Amino acid sequence: MPGTALQTAALDLERIRADFPILQRHVNGRPLIYLDNAATTQKPRQVIDALVDFYTNTNANVHRGVHTLSVESTDLYEASRERVADFVGARSPEELIFVRNTTEAINLVAVSWGRANLKPGDEILASTLEHHSNLVPWQRVAQDTGARIRLIQLRADGTVDLDDYRQLLSPRTRVVAIAHASNVLGTISNLPEISELAHQVGAVVMADGAQSVPNVPTDVNALGVDFLAFSGHKMLAPTGIGGLWGRRELLEEMPPFLGGGGMIREVFEDRATWAPLPEKFDAGTPNFADAIALGVAVDYLEDLGMPNVRAHEVDVAGYALERLAAVPDVSVYGPRDPWIRTGVVSFNLEGVHPHDAGTVLDEAGIAVRAGHHCCQPLHRVLDVAATLRASFYIYNSRDEVDALVDALNTARRLYQRSR
Repeated sequence: MPGTALQTAALDLERIRADFPILQRHVNGRPLIYLDNAATTQKPRQVIDALVDFYTNTNANVHRGVHTLSVESTDLYEASRERVADFVGARSPEELIFVRNTTEAINLVAVSWGRANLKPGDEILASTLEHHSNLVPWQRVAQDTGARIRLIQLRADGTVDLDDYRQLLSPRTRVVAIAHASNVLGTISNLPEISELAHQVGAVVMADGAQSVPNVPTDVNALGVDFLAFSGHKMLAPTGIGGLWGRRELLEEMPPFLGGGGMIREVFEDRATWAPLPEKFDAGTPNFADAIALGVAVDYLEDLGMPNVRAHEVDVAGYALERLAAVPDVSVYGPRDPWIRTGVVSFNLEGVHPHDAGTVLDEAGIAVRAGHHCCQPLHRVLDVAATLRASFYIYNSRDEVDALVDALNTARRLYQRSR
């Protein structure tokens, strides 16, 4: 919460770091400092071992057979769905659709719900914070249906301007597409208020949870949203698996996203009927192995305790904000209060292109992201072409923040001498 004092990190970093084999690596002769967690997180042994064990002992297609391996695989797959659904506060596992990632989840909603419900003159509101994945799918559906997109502006501190949002809302508003947390500024949006206002005009809320679900205790009912999308690879799970939670009544009335085996009830020569939820959105062979591993990743986070994960993030990101603010020629973007942002910290070093600064950091063994982070409209508002982004997670420490700052000072000196 804004204004809340930083809490002492409750995580045992030494024990946690021992669970991640890749953190033993050296890069350019230096111990790896991995600060690119907003792009993808590293994987603990528990998740890696779960994949190896599944492929070694159980591997068989789900919902396809009565033989022992298929039954075991199906049971593991559906048990994982239950754990992941519970992790985000779903009332039923049938509300949780497995997808490849956040992008696919949003496309599913845009295509299946959007094309069935949007018409000329309707409006889709999105914030200036949005990742392209919560903007481009809606642009395409707007072009197909005659709807139009309007962007909610930001305040000077990088938070969503709720006054501008209220002015944009109208009976024409059908969708509010909003990032729960920005992948550039770290800003956490006030979803309960945003959702309540959207529902007052009859709009549905599509929340991008890619940056929030891994870091912030999440309850979809408390947030008030209608859809929530998230990616497993940003929360310790393998790539290629994610989740879409949706309100049951909306999922029930939506047409399928893809057609094929698994999502049907009956098929005739000229028509078909659909399987019940969640199978209706499970066309073809699903990514069952990685879905099972996602359940293991959720177990790992729940064993740590999501409030503890959040407290650790606030501590390390808050320390990073303090240290970076003291570095000459560094501009930090987004809110200064670590309680209203995630562990994403984007910044620039004056006179040094982010890619050049990122290369200097890499030479010191520090992995950060440099670029527009799939948020070009936001970077135009910031009036910069690109930013450096350090993003912190459960295995990062204040010592690694100090190493980041030391490397930035080195980059500053190198490029100042060259000017």
